[in-house]
Formats: sequence, C-alpha cells, structure tokens
Amino acid sequence: MGISIWQLLIVLGIVILLFGTKKLRNIGTDLGGAIRGFKKSMNDEDSKPGDPDSLEGTQEEQTRQAAEDKPKEKAKS
Repeated sequence: MGISIWQLLIVLGIVILLFGTKKLRNIGTDLGGAIRGFKKSMNDEDSKPGDPDSLEGTQEEQTRQAAEDKPKEKAKS
C-alpha cells in the first residue's frame, strides 16, 4: 500500500498553488547552494593537514573566511 503517482501529482499541485513556481525555484536554489557549501566545507576539512584537534591558527582562518563571505552577501542583496 504505497503512494501512487496520482497522489504525488495532487500533492505537487497543492504545493505549487500554495507557494507558486517562483518561490519554489528560489527555495531550490537556496537549498542547492546550502548543499554545495556543506560539501565544500567537508572537503576542505578532509584536506587540511595536521592535527584536527589543534586550535592553532583558527582565529586567523575565521577572520579570513568572514572577510571572504562579506562581499558575497552584499552581492546577493
């Protein structure tokens, strides 16, 4: 007793009526960007040499990352 294709189409139609196609497209874009950012951070974490428990240099890395992120946020607005 699974979900049929007709039930999925009805749910999809209701979602489109509630949110609209433009809002759904924006949600998809934001979700895709979040997933890409997560994967990138996971890959960056894996490729870092040295002891992962070491706190040396973390303040500098955070400052550099914050400086890189600020222009991107302004461009989106």
